[in-house]
Amino acid sequence: MINFPFTDSPKSFHAYPRGDFDLESGTIKRGRKPKTSSYHPIKMFKSIGNRIHYYYKLHPLVVFFICLAFGVTILIVLSFYESHFRMMSSYRKFNMNSDAYPLAKIHNLVMVAGHSVYTSSSCEKVDKEESWFLEPYQKHPGQAATFVAHIQQGVEITSNDVEALLLFSGGETRKDAGPRSEAQSYWMVAESKGWFGKQEDVRSRALTEEHARDSYENLLFSVCRFRELTGKYPSNITVIGYDFKEERFVHLHRSAIRFPETRFFYAGTPASLTSREAALKGEALVRAQFQEDPYGCLGSLRRKKLGRDPFHRSIPYPNGCPEIEGLFRYCGAVPYPGSLPWA
Repeated sequence: MINFPFTDSPKSFHAYPRGDFDLESGTIKRGRKPKTSSYHPIKMFKSIGNRIHYYYKLHPLVVFFICLAFGVTILIVLSFYESHFRMMSSYRKFNMNSDAYPLAKIHNLVMVAGHSVYTSSSCEKVDKEESWFLEPYQKHPGQAATFVAHIQQGVEITSNDVEALLLFSGGETRKDAGPRSEAQSYWMVAESKGWFGKQEDVRSRALTEEHARDSYENLLFSVCRFRELTGKYPSNITVIGYDFKEERFVHLHRSAIRFPETRFFYAGTPASLTSREAALKGEALVRAQFQEDPYGCLGSLRRKKLGRDPFHRSIPYPNGCPEIEGLFRYCGAVPYPGSLPWA
């Protein structure tokens, strides 16, 4: 007799059919198939629509204002990204044609802020007060020499940086001085001084910005002028002015345009000894005004700016720097919130 072990049975035998077998009825119960979750977007949207409709009947005003707020939020977000995309596209487009700019290899800005207009018919007495048009608060011995010191400082710093552009900034701010700009005055003084022995190094990289009417515009307009000449925005900025104005430029004007503090420098020279006390008092007043009105677009700062435009010159900016057009149009007590190429 041959015995087959269970494990090696040649043929398996099933006593009952597969499935759930009911002993009483003798029938097989088929197992239920698990329900598969299906995604129906149309049904989902209909359900959402029905719920909104239901809540609208209960609270029509609440639903209306919620929908309105949602729509406005979407428009703001889309507008922000659209303007940002347009700005960056424009910036890239201009940079592609960088060879068309006269100073395309320049990367850094050195700006000398103008303070007066040179009125002498010759350039032999640039250190004398009578050669400059001075306001009553500027009529102090040694005042003219401080202007020349600013010019020389700008030339020296530019000479030490082959990638720097020197800009003398200042418009036609004095009616009685005639249609002469502060920027041109400073450039002429530098020329008369032979660029302080640095003519070959600096003269070809020294130009003017001739529309600024206050210190904030000295900075902002020079940044735009830099863009016009190089096809890009400065990597580093150095400002030359009186030492007591450092806080105004570094902490107020720089913050207003949101330029990185680590790439912003200030080179200050002292005021004349006879004018320093009065200059410090005047600076404290102006600094307080810019703290309340960072962009100089309201109140006394605006009136002062208009008074420094006796010939009603049309300002060309921001035509040469379209990426920061919003900054030129902005007027507020807090820093400009829009996109900036250097931020």
